[in-house]
Amino acid sequence: MSDELIEAVHMEAEERMAKAVAHTRQEFAGVRSGRANPGLVEKLPVEYYGAVVPLQQMASFSVPEARMLVISPFDKGAMSAIEKAIRDANLGLNPSNDGAAIRLSFPPLTEERRKDFVRMVRQKAEDGRTGVRNARRDSRKDLESLQKDGDIGEDDLRRAETGLDKLTKRFEAEIETALEAKTTELMEG
Repeated sequence: MSDELIEAVHMEAEERMAKAVAHTRQEFAGVRSGRANPGLVEKLPVEYYGAVVPLQQMASFSVPEARMLVISPFDKGAMSAIEKAIRDANLGLNPSNDGAAIRLSFPPLTEERRKDFVRMVRQKAEDGRTGVRNARRDSRKDLESLQKDGDIGEDDLRRAETGLDKLTKRFEAEIETALEAKTTELMEG
């Protein structure tokens, strides 16, 4: 019985930690490097016939070359709304509209701008690690209350906490790996 309770707490913690890592990776995708990346604009809110819709639901994306992103709207009538959303997002990109698609040319980043982005990415990674640690803290509280209620013993609690710490280290390492990759991408541009 006690092993099942511990397993349930561990599974919930693992699920929350995985979500924190996935969220952090998604945040990283939204940080501009010198390369064209649809992740930068796909979540942009676009005002479309009175409703606000994410750009990814309105268009397809392609990257014909490293510094060019082509956005092809499913409805050509949405071109101006998409252009406006990109301009309003203040990404430092100037959309050019050829009537069929919108092209975004990514200029090379300055060294100072790269360092700003690296700082931003490090902060997002720290937020991700905080999410992982919050999941650990909440799971620890659950385990301690199970022990207090007499559902698990002292040894079970220690063993479960050790497993929780291993899980935490694994997910923090995943965030660190993603951070290193994004930092490298930003600095080489």
